[in-house]
Amino acid sequence: MSQVPTHLRYTEEHEWVEPGSDGTVTVGITDFAQKNLGDIVFFELPEIGRKVEVGDPVGTVESVKSVSELYSPLTGEIIEINQDVSDNPDEVNSDPYGMWLFKIKSKGAASSNGLLDAKAYQKLVSES
Repeated sequence: MSQVPTHLRYTEEHEWVEPGSDGTVTVGITDFAQKNLGDIVFFELPEIGRKVEVGDPVGTVESVKSVSELYSPLTGEIIEINQDVSDNPDEVNSDPYGMWLFKIKSKGAASSNGLLDAKAYQKLVSES
């Protein structure tokens, strides 16, 4: 079973979301996603300042096995990307919850918008 930290929220596309107190959310990929993708070798991250809607494709993650889309978990604006992840994408392989990808200034509460809590995400993963 993959790790599922209880303080985070999750998407059905296997991204984790960490709400900040200022309406900013931090987004990364889950341990489950990393294990299924295999060794990650490249990220294409969204542009800072880009306005996004829930479910918009915002980038890609490339592994030795495949290329997958990254999706916006919330409506808002991309305000920051993690350059370390672009420079060292392989670090996500060993620490997917320690390496965030991008931050969004949300237009709504991070607890809404269809995000899953840890228990619901664990159920989703166990059914996959």
